[in-house]
Amino acid sequence: MSKSLSLAIAWLLLFLLAAASAERNAHDAPLDGFERFVEADGRFRFAGVDSTASLRHLGSWFVPEGEASGFHHVYTQPEAIAAYRATGRFPDGTALVKEIVSHRRGSYTTGANVASGTTARRWFLMVKDERGRFPNDPLWGEGWGWALFESDDPTRNVASDLRVDCLGCHAPAAASDWVYVEGYPALRPDDPRSEPTSRRGPPPSR
Repeated sequence: MSKSLSLAIAWLLLFLLAAASAERNAHDAPLDGFERFVEADGRFRFAGVDSTASLRHLGSWFVPEGEASGFHHVYTQPEAIAAYRATGRFPDGTALVKEIVSHRRGSYTTGANVASGTTARRWFLMVKDERGRFPNDPLWGEGWGWALFESDDPTRNVASDLRVDCLGCHAPAAASDWVYVEGYPALRPDDPRSEPTSRRGPPPSR
């Protein structure tokens, strides 16, 4: 083998190793949920309806009555959906925002007693934390950060302890990383829709 060919092969191997390392680092890099919603000390920041502006609509639920009645619209990053479809898990830095919108009922040409959304009144926020960044913070645990914001002051987190304020509702979904994934068909690899690259679904309620 000539010296020039040996050098060419060596350079090719170095290039392939560098490319593989870059791909691995990119895969391991967290999504931007911390950049968007978390301060360096673990506190959460939020801005109400504007916080979902660049997120993808993941799915919606409707609760007809009770304290949680209304439309529950859930948003996340497009990259989180793509990663879940590929791996079956939420990557580090995934942000899930659930916006609860009040509703009213009326009769329309489509039928009687039709529910429609009015105004957003509450937001739940979860940020995936695979690294256990804030072990002594009661709002970080079980692989997530947890927060709750009300419409009268959407910048203030009113949750104080995930085990008191959050886990009770999420306990039935513990086996699926505390998320009711059955409500989000876009997470399934066989979902017929195209890869999520833009925001779809209902706009944030004003």
